[in-house]
Amino acid sequence: MFSIGELSRRTKVKVPTIRYYEEMGLLAEAERTSGNQRRYDKAGLERLSFIRHARDLGFSIEAISSLIELQEHPDRSCETATDIATSQLADVRAKIKRLKLLEKELTRISKGCDGHGVSEDCYVLAALADHELCDREH
Repeated sequence: MFSIGELSRRTKVKVPTIRYYEEMGLLAEAERTSGNQRRYDKAGLERLSFIRHARDLGFSIEAISSLIELQEHPDRSCETATDIATSQLADVRAKIKRLKLLEKELTRISKGCDGHGVSEDCYVLAALADHELCDREH
């Protein structure tokens, strides 16, 4: 059995987050000692590791909940899990596309100013103040 602190250390998930996952139903409510301290078993550790990995990959709480539901029913088709992962991949690709546009715009804006003038003539400040100076929507 693991205390909440030990679970936190092993999974690198903060204690308040562990409590939050319990409240959300992602993590089973912990057993309690006579002193009312939480105690988690190996299954709790594995579940929290699963949640942590899914969060690291950017899955939403709702998506993780759906994935856990599938995990708890091993006889079900994995089509839903694949759909959830595919949707997450599409979201990541959209974010990458947006970040690449931001990178281009920030590169352009930062090259518009040599950094040796005064702020009154600074292109970076002017571009931030006037969206019309941007090359494209971002």
